[in-house]
Amino acid sequence: MKLNKENISRILVGSLFIISGLIKANDPLGFSYKLEEYFAFDVLNWTIFQGSEVLLASFISIGEIVLGGALIAGEKSKLTAWLLLIMMVFFTFLTGYTAIGNWFFEHPDREFTHAMESMFGFVARDIHYFKDCGCFGDAIPFTPWDSFLKDLILFVFTIILFKGKSSIKANSNTQDIGYYSIALVLISAFSIGMMNWIFPVIFSTVLFGGMLVIKKWRGSNSGWLMGAFAFVLTTIFPIYTVMYLPIKDFRPFAIGENILQNMELQEGEEPPLYTVDYTMKSKTTGEESVVSAIDYMGKEVWKDSDLEIVGTGDQYLFKEGIVPSIHDFVLESIDEEDLTYSVLSENLVFLWIGYDLDGSNIDAQTKVKEVVEGCVSDGITNYMLSATSFDNSENFKQIHGLSMEVLTCDATTLKTVIRSNPGLVILEQGVVIAKYPFRSVSGYEQIKNDLNL
Repeated sequence: MKLNKENISRILVGSLFIISGLIKANDPLGFSYKLEEYFAFDVLNWTIFQGSEVLLASFISIGEIVLGGALIAGEKSKLTAWLLLIMMVFFTFLTGYTAIGNWFFEHPDREFTHAMESMFGFVARDIHYFKDCGCFGDAIPFTPWDSFLKDLILFVFTIILFKGKSSIKANSNTQDIGYYSIALVLISAFSIGMMNWIFPVIFSTVLFGGMLVIKKWRGSNSGWLMGAFAFVLTTIFPIYTVMYLPIKDFRPFAIGENILQNMELQEGEEPPLYTVDYTMKSKTTGEESVVSAIDYMGKEVWKDSDLEIVGTGDQYLFKEGIVPSIHDFVLESIDEEDLTYSVLSENLVFLWIGYDLDGSNIDAQTKVKEVVEGCVSDGITNYMLSATSFDNSENFKQIHGLSMEVLTCDATTLKTVIRSNPGLVILEQGVVIAKYPFRSVSGYEQIKNDLNL
């Protein structure tokens, strides 16, 4: 078993592609929301892809896993190398766009930004801000620059594989055992060590085992059949998670999470600090200078009666800090009353989440009504959470006979809470104790039995 640079590269890249693909396949809806942002008219303007984000998200995740398996197996090396190069160009572009765009957004008043604006004719504050590129979803909190650096390193390995594609041959039986074993060790270290998630190890074991069986059955010319097996096996996963929920929830609204605690900074943590720059002008000399608002107050520049503010720049990030994992969960009533803490203090509350009532599954509303009526008879509080206007929400309630109060919340936040429209989240004093996509709700008695109510 010869571990030259090509073989090391394909084991490393292949293992990471399998992990990355499984993370995306675990939550294709979440990845599709990120693609929606990129495709928007005011971002990349790739409007031709709008409406197909979920399909593309699933296809990308499947492609990563199948490509990862092919790399480790050494099958179809020339085709694999070309597909790998195309995918890495795509990913590196997205992560680079995110990282560099974020820097311009956060530093609109810096000299370098102004130079770039003059050279390329853009305005930094008009650049869309991305928290991340969505490569690892909520599973691994990579910053945009972390993701970009990761892809640049992977690109080096990709170039090695592309240049050496003619010399890469399908594994021998001995190499299969060795390379698959090394890949499983890497996948185990990454998935269990970094994410506490054993499913990628189980999935990869089944994937590699199936490929070994096919190769033993059909011999050396089994590459396409192995690829077909990997494709079918992989496709089942995102289909399930799109129809139901991710099998591993990495978000701060996962079962067992305390929403109230996740809305607060922990002891010793400080939030990010933002500021603006003031352009100061001397009344006597007419000379201008720039000072940040922080220095303006801290160094008591305001006491200098000779200086006056003649201009104020855009806000930018002055100091990095910690943002609570939940920072935009705000529930408002029709009277614009903030009921967030009231709802999170309830002993038991059922939250029916339909971030888009117009696109909400209509057939599910019969089940919703049955559960709501059961809760009402047992004195359990129900709320409908939606980003739709109150008028539309009330109209929706009347049509489907749903007797519960409507609260509004940000659509992005509701999509984060549960990947189902509608979906049921059950809280006990702010702690998430259960989640149900609409396809899993069969009735109130089922939920009572599940929760021992």
